[in-house]
Amino acid sequence: VGMAAPAVLQRSVVSPAGRHTASLIFLHGSGGCFPPLLSPATPRWGRGAGQGLGGQMAFQHIKIIYPTAPARPYTPMKGAFSTVWFDRYKISNDCPEHIESIDSMCRGLTDLINDEIKNGIAKNRILIGGFSMGGGMAMHLAYRFHQDLAGVFALSSFLNKDSAVYQALKRNESVLPELFQCHGTADELVLYSWGEETNKMLQSLGVSTSLHTFPNLNHELSRTEIEKLKTWIVKKLPVEAAKSN
Repeated sequence: VGMAAPAVLQRSVVSPAGRHTASLIFLHGSGGCFPPLLSPATPRWGRGAGQGLGGQMAFQHIKIIYPTAPARPYTPMKGAFSTVWFDRYKISNDCPEHIESIDSMCRGLTDLINDEIKNGIAKNRILIGGFSMGGGMAMHLAYRFHQDLAGVFALSSFLNKDSAVYQALKRNESVLPELFQCHGTADELVLYSWGEETNKMLQSLGVSTSLHTFPNLNHELSRTEIEKLKTWIVKKLPVEAAKSN
């Protein structure tokens, strides 16, 4: 019996205020879901999430897509079901990746990218990124399968030491999407050093990277970080001048 195609991912969409000329795909952290569960008034958004973003992110020309990961058994939670992009043997950067679940989700997320292309959005006008596990997922998707995207962002995220991403980039010749990374130095779930090591490895393999450090920030998002991210998003996806005939 053939493998069932991954189910169409549930998604929430924030439409642009004006003409839609670019798209942003934002992936939540493990156990998270969008739309945001906390009000944007909450100054900090806790662990699984990056969930208080809703009111913070809206653009004139960029459509924002918040897919929700399907629920699956998650090994770090002793096999309990959780909305995670892929499975992990443990939350650590020195164990093998669960490549089968990563690759299966890459196929599901590729459908999301293709939907935008069918809607007339050029691939170099699509950004992908996420918080925590969502950022790890985005790096696999872009650097292994979609190297012509506009850019990648990874907030409080990391790749394992022997990541398939590194293996793919060792053989790569093409120009790669720029990486925008943020990480809190007080993160106790995803250590700052793991994020830093990921940044250095990707840089050594030809990725143009930036790493924004947030002192005393734990595994969460801060307002300053969201503002920096928004500035970078508009730099990568500027408003296009209307074409005159």
